[in-house]
Order: sequence, then structure tokens, then C-alpha cells
Amino acid sequence: MKKEGYYSSGSFAAKAHVTKKTLRYYDEHGFLKPSLVNENGARFYTEQDFQKMQQIQMLKYLGFSLEDIREMTMKEAKDESLVPTLRFQTELLEERIEQMKLVREGLLQTTELLQKGEAVDWGKLMEATSVTSLEQSLKQQYLNSSNIGTRISLHAKYAANKQGWFPWIFEQCELEHKRSKSVMQVLEIGCGNGSFWLENWDKIPEKISVTLSDQSEGMLREAKKALLSKNAGKADKRFTFDVIDFHEIPREDAKYDLVIANHVLFYAKDFEKALSEIRRVLKPGGRLICSTYGTAHMKEISELATQFDDRIVLAAQNLYEIFGKENGAKILNPYFDRVTWRQYEDHLLVTDAEDLVDYIISCHGNQNRYIVNDYKAFRQFVEGKQRKGFYVTKDAGLFVATK
Repeated sequence: MKKEGYYSSGSFAAKAHVTKKTLRYYDEHGFLKPSLVNENGARFYTEQDFQKMQQIQMLKYLGFSLEDIREMTMKEAKDESLVPTLRFQTELLEERIEQMKLVREGLLQTTELLQKGEAVDWGKLMEATSVTSLEQSLKQQYLNSSNIGTRISLHAKYAANKQGWFPWIFEQCELEHKRSKSVMQVLEIGCGNGSFWLENWDKIPEKISVTLSDQSEGMLREAKKALLSKNAGKADKRFTFDVIDFHEIPREDAKYDLVIANHVLFYAKDFEKALSEIRRVLKPGGRLICSTYGTAHMKEISELATQFDDRIVLAAQNLYEIFGKENGAKILNPYFDRVTWRQYEDHLLVTDAEDLVDYIISCHGNQNRYIVNDYKAFRQFVEGKQRKGFYVTKDAGLFVATK
């Protein structure tokens, strides 16, 4: 018997252009469960289920594995979330197009070399045209971009300090070059999607030259596209973009007045190489601004996830143990003449459980392994803990290290 507002499994399969066998597989493996199963075991689906099916099919088309897709679509589709979801899928598709253009360029260049009788670096060509590598790059960019966006959103929405994190850091950078008529030279390492500059756009001085760098080409393209859009589609001559590993900075000695490393130094593989390089490219009197966390940062969220399942660890390693508020000065002191800590005074009071859930899903740990098959129960658990508002400690700030 047809139910109002529901599709039978046969009708839904036809609408989604999949087989009923595929629907059963998605149900059994937690990709897409029916909204209703009646007493006879018949499955029924809704328009929201169709939205989720659309996400699954698009991500499959973009080359993601089913296991990746299961984590990426674990949240229930909602009408209000459809527009940003479709917009983000469009961005993923555009990124895939950019990657395939690079493959095409590599093949054309190789063809030209062969026609000229010149030697070809086949290893380099295989690396450039590897579909597996491209898919991994696309997945990593998706995770980086969406997770960064989720975490920034939680802080922006619920922070008690209304100045905001990025405006506060901007203030500490003292970007106005008061004692010099020369253009201030700035290097940001690990710029991500460029949010720091986008949020402070109206305060950026005219007399400045900023190099935005990141180890990820995909993230750098995203930052470049975002800044281009912010400037009405025109290139801003104040900004240049470069893929840089901050362990080996391809710039001359004493080039920069300021190096910015916002939540970056705890990813250093070799502090001696990284900090020596940063010092080398700074002018005498130049400064490194490097932000990080303290041990109490966001501790309530970690405790919340562990209360749901004590196997959950939101970070494979606590980044503040590598480079944090408590040990950062000791790490920096051998390379700089003066090191000081500045605390950012803030906390969160989260009033929407969905935002807490999104944040937890965005973390770098093993949480999705235990949440993906029990998403509804996890969301209900968080809702129960958050009814009167959920207080979150923020323990963050930055070091100013002067050469």
C-alpha cells in the first residue's frame, strides 16, 4: 500500500536510476537506510533520502570509494542544507576538471617531446597523470576544506570574544609599516583556504606584499580563487601564491618583515630545519607570529565524544604536545632573540547540537569509525547533553618570536 510522501523501494530505485539490489546493499552497509520499514519488511523512502542518494552518486562519480562516501554522507539530508551541499559538489567537480586539465597538459607536453626526439621523464609523467593520486588529492582537499570550514564556523558562531580569532591575530601582526616607506614583505606558511586574509580584507594595508604558501596545491588554488572572488574577479597585486614546504623556503636571506604560521608549526617534521629556514628568510628585527593551543583547549568536546564511546579519540596525537602553549617557548628560544606569549581570551557556549556533531565529525581522529553506523543515536546523545547550552574552554594564543 502506497504511503503519502513515501516512495516504495521499486519507485525510489527507478527515480534514482539504481537497482533494488543496490538499495539493499546501501541499507545493509549503512550508506542509505530507508526512512520507513513497515511490519511486512517493505522499505519506503522520502525526498530527503533522494537528496542523500544524489550526494552518494555524485561522490562516486568524482572517484571516492564507498567507504569514504559513507563517512562523507553520514549526516541526514535536510532541505536547508541542500543548497550548500550542491554548491560544494560543484566546487569538487570544478576541482576535478582542473586536475584533469593538468593531466591533459602533461600528456601534450610529453607528446611534443617525443615528436622532437627529446628524452621523456616517464616516472614524472606517471606521477602527474596518476588517477589514483588525483583521487587521493581530491579526497584530501575535500577533507581539509570542509573540516577547516566546520571548525572555523563553530568558533565564529559561538565565541564569547566578539573580536574573533583572525581579527585578533591580524591585530597582533601590526601590519602597518609605521617606521618605513618600503613595502612590508609578509610570508604566510600553511595559508589553507585564505580565510585569514578574507576575514581581514578591509584592514589589509595598500603598502604590503604577501606571499600565501601551502604544501597543498589544491588548497592554494582554493585560496587564490577565494581572494580573486573577493576582489571582484581581479587579481590583487598585493598577493602572490606559491607551493612551499616550510622546511625549505625557496627565498633569499632576510627577505621578509613578518612570517605568519597560524596553527602550523605542530606539523613540522624537523623543528631545526623549519625554524632555521624561517629565521633565515626574516630580516633583522623581523618577527614570526605562530599560533597554537594549550592543554585545556576544547577539552569538553573530547570528553563528550568519549562519553558516547570510550574508544573515540578525536586526535591521533594532541598537537599541543608537539608545539603548544606549554612547550612552544622552549622550542623557539634557540632560534630567536626574544619570544613572548599572548593569550586569546575566549570560550564557546554552543546552543545547537548539530553544530557540535559537525565539529566532532570534522576532527582528525577515529570518531567516524564509531559514529557512522550509529549517527542518529550519537546526535540524540549530543542533544541530551547540550539542552541548556554546552560550555567549551578555549585555550589558545600565539608566540611572537623576534629575530
